[in-house]
Amino acid sequence: MIASPIPARFSPQRALDLGRQTLAIEAAAVDALKGRLDQAFADAVGLILACNGRLIVSGMGKSGHVARKIAATMASTGTPAYFVHPAEASHGDLGMITRQDILLALSNSGESEELLRIVPAIKRQGARLIAMTGVPDSTLAREADIHLDAGVAQEACPLNLAPTASTTAALALGDALAVALLDARGFGPEDFARSHPGGSLGRRLLTHVHDVMRPLDKVPVVAPETAFSDAIVAMSRGGLGLVAIADPAGRPLGIFTDGDLRRAFEKRLDLHRGVIADFMNPAPRLIAPDRLAVEAVEMMERLRINGLLVAEDEGQLLGALNMHDLFTAKVI
Repeated sequence: MIASPIPARFSPQRALDLGRQTLAIEAAAVDALKGRLDQAFADAVGLILACNGRLIVSGMGKSGHVARKIAATMASTGTPAYFVHPAEASHGDLGMITRQDILLALSNSGESEELLRIVPAIKRQGARLIAMTGVPDSTLAREADIHLDAGVAQEACPLNLAPTASTTAALALGDALAVALLDARGFGPEDFARSHPGGSLGRRLLTHVHDVMRPLDKVPVVAPETAFSDAIVAMSRGGLGLVAIADPAGRPLGIFTDGDLRRAFEKRLDLHRGVIADFMNPAPRLIAPDRLAVEAVEMMERLRINGLLVAEDEGQLLGALNMHDLFTAKVI
């Protein structure tokens, strides 16, 4: 591959200056939106919440790219939504929009010909229209049931032409809508997991302790009167880095781990005598099988331990798990 020559006018310092200037302008544009959020925003959230159909998001050009992202965010956070291309809508795709739907139309100028062309048909069907524009007195803003002002003082482009700050502002305003909607719907982690079953996110949100724990028949369990040496042999064979100590009814009384063994050596304790009850931790950390696996991760990291006993609420020992189990399940 032959490298293209770097233009003679390229200046590393100017590139840095423009990069920082771009970020400052776009940050200011988003910050300015806060002061302009008014009752119209709350009305838009209420209208979408009351919708019996779908939220249809549409826009041309760069606004279309932003509209696609907003539709995707809405759909993944509890608001049924999809993107319709405005040019395709006037050639048949308008049939995808019903009177129960709401159209969220994005246009920085508010004069997008393709969007304005389908507005009469939307109105005739009885669907509601929310417009997000940068010009409050634009045609699209005037025709809308609700207008959301996403205007910016200037684009980050040095020519003040390429959509930059305006698309950032529209994207942020779309996110604000999505967040307000998911909160109003009571949309929680379990709901989020159902719409994100694939990948690491789904694993983290859908995996429970009972999915990754070692069952009781795979966990070394000894009685409190077991000789210390025998308990260590059981721990070694178990491959969990721990041994559980339980009473005859199967209720956990204590735990002894690899870390406890190292600390016993450091203290020069006499390990050749005594029973495991003399050395165990009598207050083992327990977790219920229906808890999320990520909660087990949080508990182990916070307590700086590598294993947990799994028990029912009434204290019946069911199994155990360690960090390796969570790594293997790709929860971490």
